[in-house]
Parts: sequence; structure tokens; C-alpha cells
Amino acid sequence: MKKLIAIAFLILTSCTNYGQIHTLTKITKKLKENSGLAITGKDSYWVIEDSGNDNAIYKLSEKGKMAREIEIENAKNVDWEELTMDDDGNVYIGDFGNNRSERKNLAIYIISNPDKIEKKKTKAKKITFSYPEQKDFPAKDEDKIFDCEAFFYLNGQLYLFTKDRSNPYAGRCFLYTIPATPGDYKATYLATHNFGKDYHTGSITAADISPDKTKVALLTHKHLYIYSDFTGSKFFEGKLTVLDLEDNSQKESVAFKDNRTLLISDEASKKDAKLYEVTLP
Repeated sequence: MKKLIAIAFLILTSCTNYGQIHTLTKITKKLKENSGLAITGKDSYWVIEDSGNDNAIYKLSEKGKMAREIEIENAKNVDWEELTMDDDGNVYIGDFGNNRSERKNLAIYIISNPDKIEKKKTKAKKITFSYPEQKDFPAKDEDKIFDCEAFFYLNGQLYLFTKDRSNPYAGRCFLYTIPATPGDYKATYLATHNFGKDYHTGSITAADISPDKTKVALLTHKHLYIYSDFTGSKFFEGKLTVLDLEDNSQKESVAFKDNRTLLISDEASKKDAKLYEVTLP
């Protein structure tokens, strides 16, 4: 474990800026807690809000205005945290926010491509799941690793990256997988990575995989981690490049626009929520 922490510390202390990041637009004040982003087509951006907000998915215009809203009739927003999309355009809503590691109703809702939904309401299919490694509800303070705000689809599977809420804080991220089909599952543990003991650089808030499936992006409040040259689902064993995003805003969403361009959004706090663009070299 000491060796793993040392490696993570070396990575985090040798970060170099690469590519370019710039602000595209402010996001409408109607969406103060946007927590997930999916790009379903050219200039077609869909977002959700997290716990306490409506059971809906929202389309943003290029200028950050709300262009459309679709209610998910048979879904409850316990703590919606992330969006992803499969190869057929279906969108997955991750209802797996779990700050206190106490939930037993973790879920993922599946809807068809919202660009093709004509009505103002739609119904979702549902996945439910649990983490076999969790024994206590809520988990003990040092074991509060079962929050999740990040996942993506790849080859019929959903890959979930947990967010560390432990005390004392350890900066761990557990990688799990479950099938991307309706049903009830025990998530399969795959790997652990330690991102260091700084919450703002160590806690994963969003994830995505590039259209060509060669790069994985993991987001924190301050860093964007890009993995490449991995084999299968061994993402943590790939080449890691770290982008220091400098500004410590509450960044909650990331999505590949193309193989070299990503969009990032943050929540509104003292400042307006914004949509950013990052260009990789």
C-alpha cells in the first residue's frame, strides 16, 4: 500500500498542463446542480441534476440555455449523478450517489436517445445493483468508499468508478462493472487506484471514454486524468496523463465531444455554472 501511495504522490506532484481549456458559456441559472452530461449528437448536450431535483433530463443549447426538458415518469431522483450513452444512442442515468455509503436502492435508469423522444415524458428501464464488498450500512467511516458519481458504457458493460468519502480521507477509487441490461446485479470488483490524499484532486466526480475507445477520462474538481494504451478493462494500468485544471470549482461532468475534445461542466456555487472545452494534444 505504501508503494501504491508513493506512486500516486509522484504522479500528482509531476502534473503538467497540456492541451487547452477554455470557457464556452455560462449554464442557465435554472440548472444550479447539473451533475451529468451526455453528448447525443452534434451540438446536442443533455444534463441532469442531482438529489432533491426533478426526475428529468434537460437539453442545453450552445449558449447554455435550456432548450428542452423530458420527464422520466417511472424514475425517482434519489441522487442522480452521471449520464452515459451506449453505441445505439440509449442514455443511462446513474442514480448511485451515496454520500454516507448507506443506500440499498442503487439504480441506473435507461431511456432511448432523448433526441428521438417527441413527447415531454418518457418511461425508463431499470438496473438495480449492490456492492458485495460492503458489509455495513452505513459503512464505517474508514470504509466509506461506496459513493459513485462516474461511469461509462463499453462493450455491453457499465464501468463504475467510486468516490472516496472515507475519514481519514484516503483518495481511493474502486472500479466495478455490471451488465448494461435491465436486471438486479452484484457489481463485480475489478481494481483499485489511489489518487492521493487531496480531496479536490483525489475524488472522481465524472468519467467518459472516447468515441474510438482508446482514452478514458476521469474528472475531479481540479484534475482531469486521461488513461490511454490500456488493454480491455485494465484502465488503471494504461498510460496516465494528468491535466491540472487550476480552478477549484465543483466540476461534476465530463464527456468526449470527439477523440481530442472534451466538455466539462461545474455546479453553480458563488459563481455561475459554466461549460468548458478541453482540447487534448
